[in-house]
Amino acid sequence: MRVYRLLTADDTSAFCHKVTEALSKGWELYGDPTYAYDATAGVMRCGQAVIKDVPGDYDPSQKLGQL
Repeated sequence: MRVYRLLTADDTSAFCHKVTEALSKGWELYGDPTYAYDATAGVMRCGQAVIKDVPGDYDPSQKLGQL
């Protein structure tokens, strides 16, 4: 089964660390990153989709970050 996650965070080094951690756990980048200004909070926000092939069938109770 292929699983999908969208990682998001403010535009800080914490976002890069979040993506790097996912890659180190076998996740792969999926598509281009996204970058947008949040006018309400006054900050830039980043997003990156990642995918991973895992054994088993889909179960909505799975915590994808722990796969």
